[in-house]
This record gives sequence, C-alpha cells and structure tokens, in this order.
Amino acid sequence: MSNSTTSLRLADVAEAAGVSLATASRSLRGLTGVSDEVAARVRKVAEDMGYVVNTHAQSLAGGATSIAGLIVHQIDDPYFTEIAAGVVHAAEERGLIVQVAHSGRDPQRELRQLRSLAAQRARAIIVAGSGYVDAHLEAEARRLLATYERNGGRAAVIGRHQLGVDALLPDNRGAALAVARHLVELGHTDVTILSGPETLTTVQDRLGGAVQVFAEEGVRHHVVATDFTAAGAGPAAVQALQAWPETTAVLALNDSMAIATLVALRRSGISVPGDVSVAGFDDVAVAELLFPSLTTARLPLAEMGREALDLATRPAASRPRRKTVAAQLMRRESTAPPRSDGPLRVRTASAS
Repeated sequence: MSNSTTSLRLADVAEAAGVSLATASRSLRGLTGVSDEVAARVRKVAEDMGYVVNTHAQSLAGGATSIAGLIVHQIDDPYFTEIAAGVVHAAEERGLIVQVAHSGRDPQRELRQLRSLAAQRARAIIVAGSGYVDAHLEAEARRLLATYERNGGRAAVIGRHQLGVDALLPDNRGAALAVARHLVELGHTDVTILSGPETLTTVQDRLGGAVQVFAEEGVRHHVVATDFTAAGAGPAAVQALQAWPETTAVLALNDSMAIATLVALRRSGISVPGDVSVAGFDDVAVAELLFPSLTTARLPLAEMGREALDLATRPAASRPRRKTVAAQLMRRESTAPPRSDGPLRVRTASAS
C-alpha cells in the first residue's frame, strides 16, 4: 500500500472502499443514511488500512476532547436519570462535558452511538443498562470498545458483563432474593411478577432470583411479560389481577413499573397495601416520597454513575476491573401482610 498509516486521509479510505467522501465520513462516524452493508465495508477497509487506529491514536496523544460519553437504555427512566446525575457531577469536577445518548435497548443503535463517540474523540465512554443474554448481540460493541481503548480511550460500564472493560455490576439476583423473601415473610402465597424481555441479563437475574424463592417456599406465582417500562406496566398489572384475583402481591422488576402499578391500582379502586402489596427494584429518588412509599431493593444509582466515571478516567489496569454493587432492601408502606377476605374484585371500567 503506497500511503503510510501516518499520512492516510479520509479520501484514501473512500477511494479504496469505492464510496464518496461523505459516505465514508458517515460510515466511520456511525451516522444514519448509509446502509449497514456499505458502512461495514467502509469500516473494514479503514481498519485494514490503519486509518481509524492511527488517526484516533494521534488525536488522543495530542489531547482528547473534553467529552465524556454516556449511553443509556432509556433517558426518561429515573434509574438512568439518577445514574446520569452521578456521571455529570463527577465529570464537572474533572472539567468534562457529558454527552448523553439514548439507545432504546436497540443493540444496533447502541453501536452507532459508540462509533460516533469514538469518532468525536471522547475522553471516556460509559455504557449503562442491562446487557444481553446472547453474547453475539454484544460482540461488535466489545470489539469497538477494545479498539477504542487500544487507541488511548477509556471505557466503563454499568450492568454489562460481556464488554471487556471496567464494570460495575449490580447484584440483581441478590436483590431479587431479598425482595421475594420479604414478601414470603409477610405471608404472601400468591404473587404476580411484572417482568421484562428475558433477552436482558437484568431481567433474567431478577426474575430468576424471585422465582427461586417462590418455588422453594411453595408460593404460587404468575409471570407477566412487559416491555420493562412504565408504559405497559399499569395495564398489565390490572389485567393480571383480573385474571388471578387471588393475587395478594405484585412484584415489578423495576421501580418505574412498580410506580405505574401503584397509579393504575389506585385508579381501579384497589388499595395498596390493603388489597394488594406492591414492591419494586432500584429505589429511585421518588420511591420514598410516594403514597404509599414504595418497598424496593436499593441500588446507589448516583454513586454508581460517579464511580463509573471514576473508573473511566483512571489509567487502564492489566485486566478489566469488576465491582459488584450490593442492593439493600427498603421496607416501606406499599407492602403488608396479605388480605384475608378472599379474591379481589377489580373495577374493569377504571383500568385504562
């Protein structure tokens, strides 16, 4: 190859890939407007030529930008909002500006955001949110982050097991064991679990822990699949109680769903915890301020965000650092011993 890696230009990559300069630029920056096939070809050509490696490394050596990138699954979920707050506060102390991206739990969208942050020479990248059970869905993200770190960047993740970088790992299974045992200790023998996509490791761990306890204790339980957001949780809870009126407790696998359940049950004339107990996970800031206040498993969300940025601004270790984040059961007003007056009557007219 005639061009040395230190003098390669984007135009050289475009010519070798047989695309326009604009298409090459969009492909390498992870922007839309280019087919996946073309973008993959351009990235492969650039990598083979050494363009990404050398250009990025040279930029980082001369001083990366002051951007810290944060990619979350759902920016309007309080779980991610509080993590973002921790990242932002820690970034301000370091003179960094946080750029937040929302992936919507779409692996391809996440990849585009990772490429864009790398192309912008972000000083650090943090990825927060559940990983995927299928390792193949994370293979490309793992490769991208490995390249980014080889070129001088630093990355850390929250709740992701398979990306090969420093990680904070919430003890989701331990949290589920604690909340489920709390419901058993109160005397509940018929529980509905509001779950999420089992393709997510967080859902798998929380659901697995709860089901383990209920199976061991002989607790009847029903699992209702939702999209792991507040939007579908309320209607799902009401429909579940119509289908299984013996239910005395609803366990939602995150606080957003638990809060939506509280609202939906109130609108349906169901008393919490008089008729049905409700519990969640995460302990978002508003959980304690609700009426009734929400029983949940607390994760130190803002602290997790702060620590993730700290990891991503430290020098790399010889092996990726791993830290398990313990959860703490917060017993509050939304859970109580089960009712003793028979099956529940749900007002269908108010369920919407």
